[in-house]
Amino acid sequence: MNMHSKPVKIGLFFLGLIAVCGLVLLFKGNDAVAMAKEKRDGIVTAEQIKVSFDSVSGCLLKENVKEGDRVKKGDVLMVMDPTDTDLDIKKLRSQIAQLDAQISSMAGSIDVAYQKADTDEVETHRQIDQQKAVLASSQAVYENKLSDYNRKRQLVEAGAISQLEMDNITASLRTAEADVRAQQELLHKLLGGAEDRDNTEDIALPTIAQERQSADNKANDLESLRQQKKQLEVALEQKEVNKKRLVLRAPEDGKILKVIAKEGEMVSANTPVILLESSRYYYDIYVNEVEKGQMKEGDRLTGHTVSGNREVPGTVRLIAKAPGFADFKMSREKSSADLTAFQIRTYIDPVPGVIPGMTVEVNRHEFTGR
Repeated sequence: MNMHSKPVKIGLFFLGLIAVCGLVLLFKGNDAVAMAKEKRDGIVTAEQIKVSFDSVSGCLLKENVKEGDRVKKGDVLMVMDPTDTDLDIKKLRSQIAQLDAQISSMAGSIDVAYQKADTDEVETHRQIDQQKAVLASSQAVYENKLSDYNRKRQLVEAGAISQLEMDNITASLRTAEADVRAQQELLHKLLGGAEDRDNTEDIALPTIAQERQSADNKANDLESLRQQKKQLEVALEQKEVNKKRLVLRAPEDGKILKVIAKEGEMVSANTPVILLESSRYYYDIYVNEVEKGQMKEGDRLTGHTVSGNREVPGTVRLIAKAPGFADFKMSREKSSADLTAFQIRTYIDPVPGVIPGMTVEVNRHEFTGR
């Protein structure tokens, strides 16, 4: 009888212990579900930034940082070989200088062309006036010869003069007539098809118009050169921007987690070369639908670190449906159904001593007290 009493006592002891624990959990509610209802916790996480050279590629000339280094915004992280870019810049500057010379030369020739057209117009108008005077003189001589011819013809019919004298005056009249036609041809040539007007200054000379049109065409060519220069200047500006991009700088304060590219390696544009841990910290907690209804994006939320019980204020940036793994699997002993969880991401204010990896707890009253 004594041999069996000890195992029985031990069994009864464990049964009693289990019963007591069950009663404690039942009335006090310190199971996992009850604790999850009372507190929410998350791990402080730092945002990570993949830093890359923007739109430029080439050989990595120098790396200024290593894993674990702390950097400030604007610090030089890496430098790419600028040789090819420098050569392109020199080439573009030389081409721009050449275009400047061409533009200057053509602008000068256009000014000369317009001045020549103005001078030629004045000179031609003067020649036209002179030619009109010569033509008027020739016409006067012709009219005198014609009057003399008419008188001599009457005299020769009356036998007052000889036929030889009549022949001489006839020849002289023909010469005067030919001279008038010649002077008229010279005037027509000077007019160049323009309408003859009493005021010579009002005559629009086609030859002068052609000269000005030629100067206008040169002005178009000049504008084309200027546009080419603008294109080269834009290309030069782009190259100079690319040269600045060959120096990779820290986009913000943070810690170097990983240096991916090494000196001497060829680096492609927009390919991450450094992994940077930023100074922007956040933590995620998962709440039920009731608690989610008490919060909205932009609200302030305060938690406490598990280690050191430091107060950690922050701002809610995101409230969203949580992944399935975060759903609350409630205890059937509590007669509660499963609940869908919601993710609340809070970006914390800088707090001394709070670093990534620490646990932050948020008490229930942070939700119910609103």
